[in-house]
Amino acid sequence: MNGRAAFCPNCGAPVRFLWSSAVQTTCEFCKSILVRRDLDLERVGVTADLPGDASPIQLLTEGVYRGKSFQVIGRIMYRYDQGAWNEWHCVFQDGASGWLSDAQAEYAVSFLTQPPTPLPSPTEVSRGLQVSLYGALYEVTTLTEAFYEGVQGELPFEYWDKSRCLFADLRTRDARFGTIDYTETPPLLFLGEWVDFEALKLKNLRQFEGW
Repeated sequence: MNGRAAFCPNCGAPVRFLWSSAVQTTCEFCKSILVRRDLDLERVGVTADLPGDASPIQLLTEGVYRGKSFQVIGRIMYRYDQGAWNEWHCVFQDGASGWLSDAQAEYAVSFLTQPPTPLPSPTEVSRGLQVSLYGALYEVTTLTEAFYEGVQGELPFEYWDKSRCLFADLRTRDARFGTIDYTETPPLLFLGEWVDFEALKLKNLRQFEGW
């Protein structure tokens, strides 16, 4: 993380990048969505205030995963028929970028992964479908149709102006986790594992009344 500073092209407020490889961020003052274009920032949209949720995680939350410390620097929020969930963008001490999924008090850490073979298309994917990935057999356990709520903070790619999104959750018998993200073509693959909240050793969490 390099703390590089820039200025919002919409309101002129300072915009500080915590991660040198960030492609997109949001202005804390005017809510503009800003994308890096070479050395300049371009305003590509605006994000509404995200609805309140019960997640204890927030921007700048810190934690540890498999012995490596990380910091939360961005998020994407989705809404679906059982509520809402967050995909928290995390940057690790070695500069790697990953994601902490936070839905209904279940947590998973995953990383964008190049598929070894083409993934099933949206018309081919179904619950119970088995997919072999890097020597492990994953099963599609859930298909979720969600609605994009908005973004916050720094992301490793452009992500804005989305609407309806389809995700296929994958699981193995030994607690490995995966997601096929159909918001892009070809779809994106994220692989990782389920984790216990306590094991992440999180700090700088949101405080709720009664804690």
